[in-house]
Amino acid sequence: MASSGLATKPMTSFRAYIEALREDDDLVEIDDPIDPDLEAAAISRLVCETNDKAPLFNNVIGARDGLFRILGAPAALRRDPKTQWGRVAHHYGLPVSSTPSQIAEKMISAADLKPIEPIVVETGPILENAIEGDDIDLNILPLPHLHAGDGGKYIQSFGMNVMRMPDGKWTNWSISRAMVNSKRTLVSPVIQPQHIWQVHKAWKELGKDAPFAIAFGVPPVAIMVSGMPVPDGVSEAAYAGALANEPLRLVKCGTNDLYVPADSEILFEGTISATETALEGPFGEFHGYTFLESQHHFPVFKVNRITYRNQAILPICVPGRLTDETQIMIGVQSAAQVRKIVQQHGLPILDVSAPMVGHCIWLAMKVDTARVRAEKIKAANLAKDVGDLVFRLKPAFTCHRIILVGEDIDIFKDTDVLWAFATRCRPGLDEYLFEDISSCPLVPFMAEGTGNPTQGGKVVHDALFACEYTTGPNWETGDFEHAYPPSVKAKVLGNWGAMGFRPL
Repeated sequence: MASSGLATKPMTSFRAYIEALREDDDLVEIDDPIDPDLEAAAISRLVCETNDKAPLFNNVIGARDGLFRILGAPAALRRDPKTQWGRVAHHYGLPVSSTPSQIAEKMISAADLKPIEPIVVETGPILENAIEGDDIDLNILPLPHLHAGDGGKYIQSFGMNVMRMPDGKWTNWSISRAMVNSKRTLVSPVIQPQHIWQVHKAWKELGKDAPFAIAFGVPPVAIMVSGMPVPDGVSEAAYAGALANEPLRLVKCGTNDLYVPADSEILFEGTISATETALEGPFGEFHGYTFLESQHHFPVFKVNRITYRNQAILPICVPGRLTDETQIMIGVQSAAQVRKIVQQHGLPILDVSAPMVGHCIWLAMKVDTARVRAEKIKAANLAKDVGDLVFRLKPAFTCHRIILVGEDIDIFKDTDVLWAFATRCRPGLDEYLFEDISSCPLVPFMAEGTGNPTQGGKVVHDALFACEYTTGPNWETGDFEHAYPPSVKAKVLGNWGAMGFRPL
């Protein structure tokens, strides 16, 4: 049954979300045996690259005792342009026809709402089955191998990390890849200034291992908030509750004092070593590369307990070239947060997007050119104000290019942004470099380039014509919408099908 497109409340159940995909005819259930060693990932990657239906692998080779089925492309794009963002919209309870701008509005709306703290329940589906201590053997699970060049098997690509500061005042939810290291250990990037690094550092300073939990198949609204760059000290659980307009139901872990959504699919809990590290990587990241010699020492995560619900489902993200969940979640959610902050600081910015072609490295900003002209703002001053603010924001940590465009550009259309960038930004004169700012070492041209991998490499591109700062636009756009009178357009559109063209 096709979706009605009507808004519902944000999803607080992973199983309900899968049912919604089924009702939308946006799910392919595969009952044939599928190998978790590359085959499931290859199917999921092709789904992402073709915007096809989400695959649910019900018969994963090596699964035992209900561990586990796999869902691929859990928050990727759809093929139909009218509902392209429908899978993401479902996470927020929005109509499947919602635009990226409408989704961004929903993402940041909870910041102005009263937080709704979660409630603690005694039990839930996540506690239906348990494996503890030395009975745990990650190597016998059907671990997903996501790319041929990866340094190991990555159980964690779309799960929710849960950590809490030693004083108990702040619990953080986040998403960070994790590779299986041994029978009972994982290794995961812990990178400054990310929240997982901040919490681990606080425990390490006390000389203690940090308790952790990783929950897989959590409420869709929770996984979205986990990937959102909310400010330091803000509770993602209460933020998600505000988005859902109801408290999330949490249950206590069995080996530490952390709490996770009660109807999650799979739960790993344990401790992150304050001293022990292991090599992690290489990994095929969302920029579209697997650098085969890229390995780094990161803290070891010891798994002390695994619980899971009956016939558990592991969601996986297979990052790479456009598109997948990382570009969608990191890019769109970061852009929404940046827009809120730049407007709070009074900058003449109407909207912000993260163009898909930028692989989370670009932000496009629509400038309020009428205000720029009224206030006689100079191009160099605008670029400096934007760069000095945005490049120091945590939500823009992965951003290295900001493209300023005028009001005629739809910043949620990559072709529009690229057109403005290609035709309006003069190399050198319209580019403003920022080399004294901390940078993201995951960005390929930083990690694999010749300069300092953790500083600089950031630029504001001014893709506004000079007249947009002074007298206003002096051109006519050469496209169907703008270059022809209404009578001609109506005639062409009215005869389109009769001439033999496919429906628009």
